[in-house]
Amino acid sequence: MTHQTETHAPRDSQRADWDAELVPDADGRTRRPEPDCPVEIALAAVAGRWTTLVLRELMSGGDSFSALRERLPGISPKVLAERLRVLEERDLLTRDRIPGFPPRTRYRLTPSGHALRPLLVELYRTGAKLRSHPGEHASGPAPG
Repeated sequence: MTHQTETHAPRDSQRADWDAELVPDADGRTRRPEPDCPVEIALAAVAGRWTTLVLRELMSGGDSFSALRERLPGISPKVLAERLRVLEERDLLTRDRIPGFPPRTRYRLTPSGHALRPLLVELYRTGAKLRSHPGEHASGPAPG
């Protein structure tokens, strides 16, 4: 009886051809989305319609619910309350109760929330490039 030798592809973390800028460490060396992957964590932090705009408005300092509604007139109170709740659950903002009557609430970003600023800036820049040159970014420069 003979034994057959099986060859195995190298495990993802052992691949030698990882782009060091895109995947600087083992946390991102996976073939499917993993909840502890840094990219997945960053995407989850800004996921959801209106989330990036709420974050943008809070980057300059804390604000009340009504002030956020004034600056984002298209968002419904229900959606704003949901976004604020989710951002608080993600430890990206804190909700401060301000004593007095009537009771007031102020929302402000945590250090983790402020850490999203470079991501939001780069998302904007990339979106602007994609918008101004449609098709070029899909598979390289357009012929011509």
